[in-house]
Amino acid sequence: MFLRRRLIAGGILVLLLVGAAAAAGAFSGADEPPAGAERAPDAEPPAAPAELPRGGRRIFPAYRVVGYYGAPQDDALGALGIGTPDQAARRLIRQARPYARARRPVLPALELIAVIANADAGEDGMYRSRQTNKVIRRYLRAARRHEMLLVLDIQPGRSDFFTETTRLRRWLRRPDVGIALDPEWRVSGSEVPGQVIGHVDAREVNATSAWLDQLVARHDLPQKLFIVHQFTDDMVDDTQLKRRDGLAMVLNADGFGTKPVKVSKYKAFTRAAATFEQGFKLFYEEDVGLMKPAEVMRLKPAPDVVIYE
Repeated sequence: MFLRRRLIAGGILVLLLVGAAAAAGAFSGADEPPAGAERAPDAEPPAAPAELPRGGRRIFPAYRVVGYYGAPQDDALGALGIGTPDQAARRLIRQARPYARARRPVLPALELIAVIANADAGEDGMYRSRQTNKVIRRYLRAARRHEMLLVLDIQPGRSDFFTETTRLRRWLRRPDVGIALDPEWRVSGSEVPGQVIGHVDAREVNATSAWLDQLVARHDLPQKLFIVHQFTDDMVDDTQLKRRDGLAMVLNADGFGTKPVKVSKYKAFTRAAATFEQGFKLFYEEDVGLMKPAEVMRLKPAPDVVIYE
């Protein structure tokens, strides 16, 4: 901050300069405003709209997203939790390279499980735990160092997707943070995560996507990635899901198994939800014969999103 005496001195200097300019104008005959007249201040240029980590405002069809899924609490939660966030990001860059095309580069993503379904009820009886802001911040910083998206994955237990998404508002206001819903872990009543396969109705997903779409519009954010994982037909009624212009909405074919089973499930899901972008998930440990990138890219249609767990 400027000191008072500097402001006064600056004011005197301005008056002297204005007086000198007026005198010069009088002698030269130039058409100058009278001494002491105020000039309109220069208008501040409008701030450029926020962009995605590797440029642009829309994810599809400009990019293909390739991501790592997991959490730091246990390596078994997925590839993202193995090693430090930066180590995982560097492995992801190598894994994503074969998916890049000249006209469609890769936009990598770190899919952090921000809400983890638990087998025990916890103090609030919701059968889920939440990552601390410190953990989320750590992964966001790593994503930014490597020009990647951060995707916050939600396994809500007996909570719900709308509640868990809206409480992540401070992170979702960032232009490089998206969301993923994991209905497998959405249970209700007396159900316990891991003992049953969860599901979610379309109304809950639509309410969540509407809220996030409004957040995008309110803060003039670039398009946000919005992933819905599914590996059974009744996990979510995708025929009732609504598209949102501010969201890049993806139905991700989840579940591990053999190549024929995974391909068959992917084809069925893409036929049932042809108006959404398509995702495909691969499991380093559980898949029987991990599909190579070239095999994944031969799927019809080629996935817009590929996630490794």
